[in-house]
Amino acid sequence: MTPSNESVIAVLRQLVQYTKLEDGQSQSFRTRAYEKAIEVIAASSESVAGLSISELKKIDGIGDSTARKIVEFSANGTIGKVERLKKRFPPTMLDLMRIPGLGPKTVLLLQDRLGVVDVPGLTEAIEKHQLASLPGLGAKSEEKIAKAISLLGIHSNETRTPIAEAMDIARRVVAELEGVEGVLTAEYAGSLRRHAETIGDIDILVTAETDSPVTKRFVTLPGVTAVLGSGSTKASIVIDDQMQVDLRVVPEAAFGAALMYFTGSKAHNIALRKRALDRGLTLNEYSLSEIGSGTVVAASTEADIYHRLNLVWITPELREDTGEISAAESGSLPRPISVGDLRGDLHVHTDWSGDGRSTMVEMLDGAVLSGLDYIVITDHAENLAMNGLSRERMLEQRAVIEEMRPRYRPLTILHGAELNIAADGSIDYDAEFLADFDFGVASIHSHFDLSPVDQTDRLIAAIHNSAVNVIGHPSGRMIGRRPGVRFDSDAVFEAAASTGTALEINSHLHRLDLQASHLRRAVETSEVMFAISTDAHHTSAYSNANWGAAQARKGWVPLDRVINTLDTPTFLDWAGRKRNS
Repeated sequence: MTPSNESVIAVLRQLVQYTKLEDGQSQSFRTRAYEKAIEVIAASSESVAGLSISELKKIDGIGDSTARKIVEFSANGTIGKVERLKKRFPPTMLDLMRIPGLGPKTVLLLQDRLGVVDVPGLTEAIEKHQLASLPGLGAKSEEKIAKAISLLGIHSNETRTPIAEAMDIARRVVAELEGVEGVLTAEYAGSLRRHAETIGDIDILVTAETDSPVTKRFVTLPGVTAVLGSGSTKASIVIDDQMQVDLRVVPEAAFGAALMYFTGSKAHNIALRKRALDRGLTLNEYSLSEIGSGTVVAASTEADIYHRLNLVWITPELREDTGEISAAESGSLPRPISVGDLRGDLHVHTDWSGDGRSTMVEMLDGAVLSGLDYIVITDHAENLAMNGLSRERMLEQRAVIEEMRPRYRPLTILHGAELNIAADGSIDYDAEFLADFDFGVASIHSHFDLSPVDQTDRLIAAIHNSAVNVIGHPSGRMIGRRPGVRFDSDAVFEAAASTGTALEINSHLHRLDLQASHLRRAVETSEVMFAISTDAHHTSAYSNANWGAAQARKGWVPLDRVINTLDTPTFLDWAGRKRNS
């Protein structure tokens, strides 16, 4: 069976991480080549597995070395280099590279000097103050690394995986299983479907014809490193030495009940079962049935089950038993936001930025294909030394955008910038230069270790700047990699609401910033507006809007509190009010 594009991407991502260790640096010619191929494949609707080396090399972004590895993977289900590097570098070393302050060079130093290859070993070395004696580190670095481990919640028994990595695995498994003969539907469930930030293991539900070889195929998927159990209707594997994935094959007629049961949460399910009992019904993973007669009342869809319990369908992200059932009963649940509600994207990069991967034309074409009415180009500003644009480059870009506008009508293109919020809350450029932009997003990219009081003052200062329409990824967190800055959320929400400044819901799965608890608090205590933006650096990232919408749903955000659901004239009026103040 030909591997899916998702499986090809997954093995190339492994290759990137192990090559970083082999090269001893985060960026090298080889890692950049693999990363470019990943982006190309992610943006492609055509399967790359099964293509010849010459056919692959015709695809812009895939070179000879990468093409050979894709062909090898398509034929063997593995890449020899990855397997060799796994023997040299234990997979746990990849976990170390997620910790702020530990790049490939330092991780290799830990292995060489201290024999440290995992988080428990690192924790023990810190307790013994062994890092302080290593070249390039010292006592201060040791303290910072210890603090990062604590703030990220990484412990010796930690087994949870950041949502971005878990989602990659789940989507790849689902894509593989959908291609198996006799499979009717395949969907992930559990905490991943509830859009939790970190995931313990992945549940996959499948409906299939009785003679489908789905469980046999499941235990031989690309990347399977252990089979924990296998039967005719369920199986369990470990994939990529990283994550347990459980498969359950259920009857098509019971798919809704099973999906609800395995999605959870446990507390939500208990509350629903009690509600069912109060109505003379019993609810389990097979059906909603009458007590006594056993007559099935609903089973095939979740919506039917909720309806028979006198509830509207509750979106999976809300199923935590935190008031969603009573809200569904009273009709006060916010209408779930979907990607189709988003009229514009307010945070988009191009290759004018040092970290942008797609051209201006490609990003604008992608906006049109995504059905957007308006888009804001927000490449990095001058104070971000590695990636930012000087004033001269910004003016050049503005002229290019002006030339392109007629070609892309009716798409409205705004020229903005992602401005950097300095430690004192100031931003790039002077007020006169900033006034000529159409839009401004201001974000934290540095000084993550300031006190909560200083971070609060810093954010509020940027919020009060008339050139700032949106605060991008407000906490600056990277899930599982970097804790967000701590600030007085109520004070920031109040300042944003009073100045007409929106707070971003960053759609990238590594960020999901603001986090759901902050969103719900903001909705309940203020009138602040939000912007669901992709922060896209490549055309493939436009699809991240799905995760931003899911994050908004998890935070109970109503549709009328999201500025980029507005039509173009209303949105432009909103943006202009603050800039003209």
